[in-house]
Amino acid sequence: MIRLATASAVSLGAILAFTAGPALAADGAQLFNMQCKMCHNGTPMGPPLAGVAGGPVAAKAFAYSPALKGKGGTWTDANLDAFLKAPTAFAPGTKMMISVPNAENRAALIEHLKTLK
Repeated sequence: MIRLATASAVSLGAILAFTAGPALAADGAQLFNMQCKMCHNGTPMGPPLAGVAGGPVAAKAFAYSPALKGKGGTWTDANLDAFLKAPTAFAPGTKMMISVPNAENRAALIEHLKTLK
């Protein structure tokens, strides 16, 4: 039974890897609109996130914390995931206090961020 469940999970994971992009982005758009948009809409609360995925960390016109400014690097999927999972662990001293503990929700948000240009 465990072997079947593991094989099914692996198969499902392979299927999701090929089909997840658009479906996850749509789910991510819904999550973004419900949880992120109120702060990340160009107000002083948070920077707009269009073009963030794949771009340099703390590069938008915004008053970032010294912690995030000093982080450097690029917003890769892994960095976005780590930041969304635990912002204060990723960049101690960051202004971002909201985390996304659910891995599926983080993946969906990251896919959505990739669509924002």
